[in-house]
Amino acid sequence: MLRSMQELENYAIGATDGEVGHVVDLFFDDAMWTVRYLVVETGSWLMSRQVLISPFSLTEADWEHKRLSVRITRDQVKNSPDIDTRQPVSRQQEMFYADYYDYPYYWGGTGLWGDGLYIPMAVPNPTRTAASQQAANDPHLRSCQSVIGHQVHASDGDIGHVQGMLVDEESWAIRFLVVDTSNWWMGHQVLIAPSWISDVSWAESKVTVTMTREAVQSSPRFDSTEQLNRQHEIDLYQHHDRPSYWEREAEASKAKHLE
Repeated sequence: MLRSMQELENYAIGATDGEVGHVVDLFFDDAMWTVRYLVVETGSWLMSRQVLISPFSLTEADWEHKRLSVRITRDQVKNSPDIDTRQPVSRQQEMFYADYYDYPYYWGGTGLWGDGLYIPMAVPNPTRTAASQQAANDPHLRSCQSVIGHQVHASDGDIGHVQGMLVDEESWAIRFLVVDTSNWWMGHQVLIAPSWISDVSWAESKVTVTMTREAVQSSPRFDSTEQLNRQHEIDLYQHHDRPSYWEREAEASKAKHLE
């Protein structure tokens, strides 16, 4: 199921021995368009420090009561690497973080979460491959909050601006950008898949997509008050004549197993 970015904000984070805090932002990487960390405000128990919680830490989710449980303790959170969430997070800091919790490096391999992993899960004593060790270049982490308001441009003109994102609750991949077309087309919302993006200018707050304004205008409308179902997604991909993310990931997984 897909969850709205705005819905996930303010979710409570519960450790094995008590509450940690609440979500205030999500950090995603702009290469795979996958949420890598929840930014959590800890409140008074940790002097209002903001900490990063990896989806590798998550266990069951209580969607009804807006609470995400994690398999770590409050002391582990307290003693975790202190990362300033207001500054760019370096790959070295991410390596320290992963090593501290004994999590795999998500940037190694072909899966969304590492070598063959498409759903984040804790892997005991993960192998640090040479490829993942060498991938110590600067990461592509972005704040989901900072993308809100970015202008979206089709091949022949403006469409609107980013109003939100829809996140896969299992893989934590960003499946769609929610685009508000109110400055152009009667205030309708439309969905744009990250795979349809040809360029992002972070400096200019601009997202360019590989489709025309007409194709966007005639696409299935999105209603944020209703739960997005698979049939709506199928209709959307068929309208734009593009392969779906579940088809692409199934093919990639099959190719991996054949290696």
